Amino acid sequence: MLTVPIRQLGEPERATVERILDQDPYAGAQIAERVAAHGLNWWRSDGRIYGYGQGRGVESLCWSGAHLVPVCASPPAVAAFADLLGADPRICSSIIGRADAVLDLWDRLGGHWGPARDVRPHQPLLVADREAPIAPDPAVRLVTAREVDQLFPAAVAMYTEEVGVSPLMDDGGRGYKRRIAELVRGRRAYARFVGDRVIFKAELAIITRRTTQVQGVWVDPEYRGRGIAAGAMAAVLNDALRRVAPTVSLYVNDYNTAARRVYARCGFVQQGSFATVLF
Repeated sequence: MLTVPIRQLGEPERATVERILDQDPYAGAQIAERVAAHGLNWWRSDGRIYGYGQGRGVESLCWSGAHLVPVCASPPAVAAFADLLGADPRICSSIIGRADAVLDLWDRLGGHWGPARDVRPHQPLLVADREAPIAPDPAVRLVTAREVDQLFPAAVAMYTEEVGVSPLMDDGGRGYKRRIAELVRGRRAYARFVGDRVIFKAELAIITRRTTQVQGVWVDPEYRGRGIAAGAMAAVLNDALRRVAPTVSLYVNDYNTAARRVYARCGFVQQGSFATVLF
């Protein structure tokens, strides 16, 4: 038995879902992008959106698909989502969102779904709404379609370093390469090249009308410590603000002090904390 009102939401509740997503446009960005593209028909977007609230009202959301993402999730809502989701085997590869909701969910679901491969409990959420106060690197630019093969090894290196497993494991990397090519086609992938070698990269992994979320930031290990990251990120930030969305957001591991210094130099300001549970 569920302890509180919870139900799967469909297209008739789209306006309600969008209203809640607007209350936290950064934690809800991944869901907002999917809703804008596919609506709330779960079979069209590879996931389901559950709502929590009294009566017919909805005050909290949870996306359940390849990732589990709570949005505006109060403690009673988290308990409800955990009751529902814990009754079935895990289908997600991670739990991502505001730290309080994610860690509460994991406390409740760990006994059903554990163990996790990694838990990152404090990842500062950073947001910028104006161009960087430092000079952008003019060599950082959008990657072209003919450069996907040069970008792909850098993307694999970044993913392996950040996530702890290789994206080549399941299907030899075919799905991951399709994703990289998709980002390139969408003018969402940036790089700095030295010859044919990528020495810096970053992508706009999520785009909504409220924000674009930067992911995949990476500097070639041979070029680290040379001061290229700040100017490179400034170039990404400035272009994204001019061309894509009114704010640029990202989240970073709290122990990555070098990256946090770079983002601070570019004008990013902390807007709370995320947490991530990886399986």
